[in-house]
Amino acid sequence: MPTIKKTKTLLFSAILTSSTLLSQAHNVSEGYVKPTDPLVVQNLEQWQDLKFGLFMHWGTYSQWGIVESWSLCPEDESWTQRKPEHGTSYDEYVRNYENLQTTFNPKHFDPQKWADAVKKAGMKYVVFTTKHHDGFAMFDTKQSDYKITSSKTPFSKNPKADVAKEIFNTFRKEGFKIGAYFSKPDWHSDDYWWPYFPPKDRNVNYDPKKYPERWNRFKKFTFNQLDEITSHYGKIDILWLDGGWVRPFHTIDPNIEWQRTIKVEQDIDMDKIGTMARKNQPGIIIVDRTVSGKWENYVTPEQSVPEKALSIPWESCITMGDSFSYVPNDHYKSSQKIIETLVKIISGGGNYLMNIAPGPDGDYDAVVYDRLKEISAWMEKNQSAVFATRSSAPYHDGSFYYTRSKDGHTLNIFHLDEKSEYHTPAELTFFVPEAFKPKSLKVLGISSKVQWKKNGSTIQVRLPADRSKLQYATVIQIRQ
Repeated sequence: MPTIKKTKTLLFSAILTSSTLLSQAHNVSEGYVKPTDPLVVQNLEQWQDLKFGLFMHWGTYSQWGIVESWSLCPEDESWTQRKPEHGTSYDEYVRNYENLQTTFNPKHFDPQKWADAVKKAGMKYVVFTTKHHDGFAMFDTKQSDYKITSSKTPFSKNPKADVAKEIFNTFRKEGFKIGAYFSKPDWHSDDYWWPYFPPKDRNVNYDPKKYPERWNRFKKFTFNQLDEITSHYGKIDILWLDGGWVRPFHTIDPNIEWQRTIKVEQDIDMDKIGTMARKNQPGIIIVDRTVSGKWENYVTPEQSVPEKALSIPWESCITMGDSFSYVPNDHYKSSQKIIETLVKIISGGGNYLMNIAPGPDGDYDAVVYDRLKEISAWMEKNQSAVFATRSSAPYHDGSFYYTRSKDGHTLNIFHLDEKSEYHTPAELTFFVPEAFKPKSLKVLGISSKVQWKKNGSTIQVRLPADRSKLQYATVIQIRQ
């Protein structure tokens, strides 16, 4: 994270004004290649049923409570300003940042506590940052000593030191699909940011065509780390590759601002990586994000929700707080806002990957557990309208959002009111597709009988007094 400038510290609007903006940011207007491998197709279909996933950005940077990795990057000084107490020069800052390895000791790390809380809230898959752009590995790589299991890291003495392994094993045991986030660029590697040259921006700081031996070493290093993740960490369902500037030069879209900064060839050989990953993990979904083609099995709008339904698999990655990384006193979104965002995403056919960042002690903020408990109560009543559903025309009509069961026999209508704390109106009138012939209607979370009538292409529902029990949204389920 991120592929678009400033997405880390600035809170973007949750709604893009048009699908064109999404296309510009994530290359989804053209170039999507539908997978043909039957196991990948099956995995992707199952993943689309899950709807709600957990994203976790976690690393040594949590100790400073700063944006992950990006303060190392000269191009982004304007929005990730380095604090003087962390270093008065760039070189000193980098040394101090990398020295955070020697104090990282998250003694309260308990992945079972996380899994229990998010599972109750309806999350069904997890994507964990095995390595971010700073190069610090949260897994036991043999390719580098810049890792959580190094003897330089105090937590290495803990029996749960290989946190990626612990997280994957724990969440897998609870029935989650497992996703491994991995940064293709590595700003700690001398073969990506060669100390001979100063780094100028996020890109490799030398020309790989002029120094092919160095670039080939970096390719081998990247391949070997991804081989480790996909062969030594149990079943991995998703390989979520970030750092889309590491890409073949011919794939650059000059209409996208951050891609115009790429001045040299950075072909990492995704065919070789993807083939290896699929050999190690048959059916694995590969997300080479922002690089359209056969290795971007779904697209990933960041901190935003497309206004219209997309015809290809997609997932919005959005923070529960304002930041992807842990920041003290972060502003966490309300449960109502989270539910509203989930409804908008699933009505457009997407998945919601919500990021929660652990702190330096290895736990979430207390407010996170409060939010998850509140979401759990809503999900317990309304999950049948959320999971294993697909988008359904008209998708979104005023305050109403639609999903359908995969067999087409059930239509779910969500009513939102974003202007205030949600209160269910006494009466709701909404559109239904002409071909849909309702036979029964119920409001989820209400036991009383509901009066309703169909008039042409609309349905009018009168809600009983116990509608006051409903929170965040009213969910109407109609069967034909």
